[in-house]
Amino acid sequence: MTTKYFAILTNQGAARLANATMLGTKLNITQMAVGDGNGTLPTPDPAQTKLINQTRIAPINSLSVDAHDAGQIIAEQIIPENEGGFFIREIGLYDDDGILIAVANCPETYKPLLAEGSGRTQTIRMILVVSSTSAITLKIDPSVVLATRKYVDDAVIEVKSYVDGLMRNHEQSRNHPDATTTAKGFTQLNSSVTDDRETQSATPKAVKIAMDNANARLAKERNLADLPNQALARQNLQLGNSSTKNTGTTADTVAAGDDARITGAMQKSQNGADIPDVEKFLQNLGLKEAAKREVGTGTNQIPDMGAFASGTGWFKLPSGHIVQFGTYSGNTTRFISGNFPIPFPTQPLISISVMSDAVQSNPSGPITPVLSVNFEHISNSSWRVSTSDNSQHYRFSYISIGC
Repeated sequence: MTTKYFAILTNQGAARLANATMLGTKLNITQMAVGDGNGTLPTPDPAQTKLINQTRIAPINSLSVDAHDAGQIIAEQIIPENEGGFFIREIGLYDDDGILIAVANCPETYKPLLAEGSGRTQTIRMILVVSSTSAITLKIDPSVVLATRKYVDDAVIEVKSYVDGLMRNHEQSRNHPDATTTAKGFTQLNSSVTDDRETQSATPKAVKIAMDNANARLAKERNLADLPNQALARQNLQLGNSSTKNTGTTADTVAAGDDARITGAMQKSQNGADIPDVEKFLQNLGLKEAAKREVGTGTNQIPDMGAFASGTGWFKLPSGHIVQFGTYSGNTTRFISGNFPIPFPTQPLISISVMSDAVQSNPSGPITPVLSVNFEHISNSSWRVSTSDNSQHYRFSYISIGC
C-alpha cells in the first residue's frame, strides 16, 4: 500500500543538516507551522520553501530523539484551546533563520475555537527520519511553550529516581566535590606555603609564615629607600653609571638636549649650516619660492622699499614705471610749454590733464566759464598745453606715466 501520510526533509533542510554534520555544528529547529493545504490534502514536496496555506506558526514544545529509533526525531507543538478555527492538513518545521527544514501532511483535523462551542488543547507531532540526530539541537524552552502531560510525568519519574539514588549514595560516600574558585564544596586544610592548588585551604600556620615573609619585603611607601644595597640593586637592574648622573653640558654629566655630544643633533652655533637637506627643510616649513629669493632690483629679486624712489612731483613703482604729476596756471596765450619734474627714460606712455578752473582777477565777480585744455607730451622731458579760449587765465593738473 502506498504511504499516504509522511514527513520529509526539504532540499534546503537536507543541505543545512549535511552542512551542520560536516562542520560539527548544530541545526536549530525552533518553530512548527500548520496549514490547511487550501482545502485539499497536499503531498509533501522537497522543493517547498513554505506551506501551501499556513494558518499558524509558533515555537515547538519539544524536540527529542525517538526512544525507539535513534535515527528519528520527534517534534511536538501544543495548540491551546483559545486558538483555532482552521483545518490542519500540513505541517512544517522551521529553523532559527526562518528556513523550512521539513514538511509533512497529516489526516485532516479541525481545531475549533471556544466561541464555536467546543474547545480543546491539541498536540501536533511530527516524526522525521534524519541522517544524523547529533547535528540537531534537542531542547525545550519552558519560558516560551507548554510541555505535554506525558513529558512532565516522565520527567517527574526520572528526576525522583535520580534524586533518591543520589541522596542514598551521598550518605554512603566520601567522594564529595572539591571547592573551587567558582563553586562551593569541601576543602582540605594545608600548612604548605609553596603549594599552589586552589582546592585546599591555608591553615593559620601557613598564613603566619606568609605574613612574616611579607614583612621582610620592601615597603612601597618607602620608595626603595629601604634597599639594603642600592649599588647592587642598580647592578641587578643592569643600569649603567649614567643612571646616577645629572644632565648637563659639562664633563661627568649626561648630555642635555642642546649638547654637541648628542649624535645627529643640530647645533645652534651652526645657525642652520648643519642642515643636511636645505630644500627639504624649507619644504617642511611650508616656505615657497619667495623665501629663497634675495631683495633687490635685479631679475628674480624681491624689490625692497628702495624700489619706491620718489621726489617732488614724481615717484617710481617696483615695476619700473614712473608716475609724474603737477598743477600749473596758464596765461592768456593759447599755448604754454613746461618740463616734467624729471625726464622719462623714453617717451611717456600716457599723459592726461584735467581743467581745474579759470583764474579770476576779481574773486567777487561773476563766475568765469570753465575752459577746456589739451595736454600733450612733446618729448620724454617736456610737455605742451593748449586752451580753447586765450582770453582767460586758467589752471590745470596733469599726470603722465612712462618707463
